[in-house]
Amino acid sequence: MNKSDVVQDVSGVAGVSKSDVEKVIDAFFETVRSAVSKGDRVAWPSFGSFSATQRQARTGRNPRTGEPVPIAASTAVKFSSSSALKSALNPPKAKAAKKGTKSAPAKKSAPSAKSAPAKKSAPAKAAPAKKTSAAKSTKSAPAKKATKARK
Repeated sequence: MNKSDVVQDVSGVAGVSKSDVEKVIDAFFETVRSAVSKGDRVAWPSFGSFSATQRQARTGRNPRTGEPVPIAASTAVKFSSSSALKSALNPPKAKAAKKGTKSAPAKKSAPSAKSAPAKKSAPAKAAPAKKTSAAKSTKSAPAKKATKARK
């Protein structure tokens, strides 16, 4: 979403003109910018807080040449989301049922595109058959596949 999308959505929900919404949003961010530059923390309950953080001077590297480049110390804005926002983005998972209680089986979801391929398990080994002196050791033939009769 870009600024015009946000202004349009807020305007529709609040029933206010787009120009008024844009003025209010711009004033909000100017207030946040001003307060944070003074070193204050701006908190919005159920959303999060904005604060200033100091970055130390360090030496970086030019990715093209690999030569060291000095990076000056700076002040940056940090946003910390509230627990209410985190909860809204990450709904709690269903708790596991206690032993002895029956519940409906969970529905299987389609595998995600990023999931790792399933591991192949080794085939189970059959228990060795008991040998008798009268019986000869014979190998069983593999089962034949059933085919449909053609008419």
